[in-house]
Amino acid sequence: MAWNTNLRWRLPLTCLLLQVAMVVLFGVFVRYDPDADAHWMEEKGPGNLSSDLDNEFYYRYPSFQDVHVMIFVGFGFLMTFLQRYGYSSVGFNFLLAAFGIQWALLMQGWFHSFHDGYIFVGVENLINADFCVGSVCVAFGAILGKVSPVQLLIMTLFQVTLFSVNEFILLSLLGVKDAGGSMTIHTFGAYFGLTVTWTLYRPNLYQSKEREGPVYQSDLFAMIGTLFLWMYWPSFNSAVSNHGDAQHRAAINTYCSLAACVLTAVAMSSALQKKGKLDMVHIQNATLAGGVAVGTAAEMMLMPYGSLIVGFICGIVSTLGFVYLTAALWVL
Repeated sequence: MAWNTNLRWRLPLTCLLLQVAMVVLFGVFVRYDPDADAHWMEEKGPGNLSSDLDNEFYYRYPSFQDVHVMIFVGFGFLMTFLQRYGYSSVGFNFLLAAFGIQWALLMQGWFHSFHDGYIFVGVENLINADFCVGSVCVAFGAILGKVSPVQLLIMTLFQVTLFSVNEFILLSLLGVKDAGGSMTIHTFGAYFGLTVTWTLYRPNLYQSKEREGPVYQSDLFAMIGTLFLWMYWPSFNSAVSNHGDAQHRAAINTYCSLAACVLTAVAMSSALQKKGKLDMVHIQNATLAGGVAVGTAAEMMLMPYGSLIVGFICGIVSTLGFVYLTAALWVL
């Protein structure tokens, strides 16, 4: 009975302790970006409309909202295809994302926005925090149903920390171009999730594989997540691009790659299934591969036909990976 009582209090205490820690750290380190600071705005003088319009908020905030929807709605519903873990997918994704964005603001701030002893937070910091949490959501998909919410919070704490270090090395020290985060977000999140699953693996887990299968309703809800992610991915890849032609190209290239990816993913799924039926797991995931793959080069002069080629290839490769690589991973 005492052991059950300990379990009952473990999650509330963990959440409260982490949130109190966030309040203290934010109080010590975090301040508004000058564009959001009333004192700095007063120093500019009243009626300075042109300076207000230069504020990055006016062209970053719509992208921020799109990315925000992807994190909390898109990724949350994408994982509901597991019939036993629909509530866990949406609910735990909500929990770890809410904690992750706070910790990411601190970790990324210490690396990128730390001046005179403070982290100055603006709308671009909010976007980057969502990007970081996107990596956590990718890893979450690999361990859904295998861990408790407390373990998810601990995983988020470590992953956000390692993500920030990895991001700093790639973007700041090595000068890597990664507009849509294909390397820093998706690749890192995927391998981190695989590493966690490998660490938690037990030989008898394969026996419960059938219990994790989808049903009609779970697949339908998962498609909601897919559609939200698919629609908003151009914003995801262009959210922090330089305002102007680079941001414009990133949206166009992502849009074209995603469109081409859908056709090849559907074609491969039908070709690889008995009687030509579509496998909804392929449609839910492989149709997004074009947005992931084009992310690194989204700002570059790919040309629209180049983006179509990227999506064309990704739809094929991703579907083949689901069919053949997943089975190989179970054997390993």
